[in-house]
Amino acid sequence: MNALFKPIGLIVGFLSGMLARQLFNKLWGVVSDEEPPEPTTRNTTIPQLLFATAMQGAILAVVRAFVGRGLAHGWAAITGVWPGEENPDPD
Repeated sequence: MNALFKPIGLIVGFLSGMLARQLFNKLWGVVSDEEPPEPTTRNTTIPQLLFATAMQGAILAVVRAFVGRGLAHGWAAITGVWPGEENPDPD
């Protein structure tokens, strides 16, 4: 049953990445009137580039974790099987 979860998880992961990108673009519009800087943008500062990159990474991580957790709970509710580990491995 968990073999079916993998392709669904990939598709949902891709869609959550697109959602995170849209959310970042909206939030960046609140922070700045300019487009978010890329590493190759000539006229940007290192602090602005690092802030934009950190903000984008944080939004992506939070959205993907939230969506992934919701997908796991939904999968468990439908199939009765949790799609991942029950507990983290002790180190």
